[in-house]
Amino acid sequence: MWRERHDRGGLPVLAGVVYSAAVTRSQQNVLVLLSDEHTRGVLGCAGHSVVRTPNLDRLAAKGVLFSSAYTPSPICIPARASLATGLHTFQHRCWSSAQAYRTRPESWMHRLSKAGVITESIGKLHFRSGDDDHGFAAEHLPMYLANDGYGWPQSLLRDPLPSFPEAAELAARLGPAESEYTEYDRRITDRAIEWLNDAPGDTPWVLFVSMVSPHYPLTAPPEFYEPYRRVPVPARLPAPPPHPVLDEMREFWDYDDYFDDDDHRDEAVRNYYGLVSFLDHNVGRILAALDDSGQRDATAVLYTSDHGDMLGDRGFWTKSVMYEGSVGVPMILSPSKTSAWFPGPVGRANPTPVSLVDVGPTVEELVGVESSQVDGGLVPWAGQAMTRFLSNPQPERPVLSEYHDGGCPTGMFMLRQGRWKYVYYADGSPPHLFDLANDPGELTDLSATGDQAAMVEEMERDLRDILDPEAVDQQAQADKAVLIEELGGRASVESWAGFNHTPMG
Repeated sequence: MWRERHDRGGLPVLAGVVYSAAVTRSQQNVLVLLSDEHTRGVLGCAGHSVVRTPNLDRLAAKGVLFSSAYTPSPICIPARASLATGLHTFQHRCWSSAQAYRTRPESWMHRLSKAGVITESIGKLHFRSGDDDHGFAAEHLPMYLANDGYGWPQSLLRDPLPSFPEAAELAARLGPAESEYTEYDRRITDRAIEWLNDAPGDTPWVLFVSMVSPHYPLTAPPEFYEPYRRVPVPARLPAPPPHPVLDEMREFWDYDDYFDDDDHRDEAVRNYYGLVSFLDHNVGRILAALDDSGQRDATAVLYTSDHGDMLGDRGFWTKSVMYEGSVGVPMILSPSKTSAWFPGPVGRANPTPVSLVDVGPTVEELVGVESSQVDGGLVPWAGQAMTRFLSNPQPERPVLSEYHDGGCPTGMFMLRQGRWKYVYYADGSPPHLFDLANDPGELTDLSATGDQAAMVEEMERDLRDILDPEAVDQQAQADKAVLIEELGGRASVESWAGFNHTPMG
């Protein structure tokens, strides 16, 4: 159904997509705000009953909240490569936490810079190295991969999976307290304010501000933890029935085993809530600086996150699985006051499933650097400008997510289409099918009950129209094997120092 071609570097790109490096219409600025590990539902405007996010809520009230937004991969490095390139993991082949984006394929930042749009970043990138050209004219306070660009090489290993003793840190290190990450976010925010105070008024610009919160360590600054000190925490969703892949993943990502009891787990969630409010506070400071600069009327604002966090649901913490807590992200698009593309009214939720692969096309559309389509145009799961869904929501649009990173014995693939969510495992383990309209908590696997056998078959066909999961899994493993050999073999990779989150400095 859909075709691919290869670029000069051998990496798959979408067929029929030709990018024009020319500004084609009225220009405006774009401020992109990215957080790390902000799950979709922990947001006031998404209906959370406890968490306070007044600044993000106001941003959504002045624009649109996409209520079914997803990450293309529930782990930082592949997700950020997708955000940069507009491509899915099987296309850009940044499979793991040791295989980061490194210039190719071309990014939307490259194309904007070529078109004369000032394009700069502040904060976490999680690309390989500052020696690579990512397309930004300047990268302020960047965070690249640790270990000289190799990140977490243990993520390359499978069959058998290595051990992960660093998981103990999550439960052992709780706030209220400052951390190296919250201090980093304060510096990022201060630098963004300085940048906006000096922002050019005569040339279009795109500023990409990438903060780390609410990523663990779960140590919220005391003033942001305090409002949640005694709030009740929702009961965690129960562990799913036995499943060969999920059981092995839970054994590897054994964060939950290090908590003493449910009160201890609740403290972790309260600190996460505090980090979300800390993030929101920083967003508010940046938006206030944009207002003070006099350029808000000419600036669109896009907020999203690279992936979510399970917060103990189903026995999982952090990300790496295909449940909604892990793959669901917030997505808010707020127009400039001079925007002709925004149909109004503001403050609506849009049901169209969208993804981080849509960020680049959206930014290009907003600043007028268009992606011209030939030879049949876009396929529905490919990156598209989200502006096209504002007056014409497409709730049946398919969205893809993949996982090939550490802690998993096989490649995993998620296809969301309408009310249905399908998860496929490349090793032949039983798939999952959920009816999100009637079962938003994903408590009933309809593929196991046999009640929707025809739908399971249909969703697998639809997935295979996009990719061959077994072939993609084999390619991922082949690419990893090359890097493992480069690093001296499995024993050498296992000897590298591990960490639970990217160290600063």
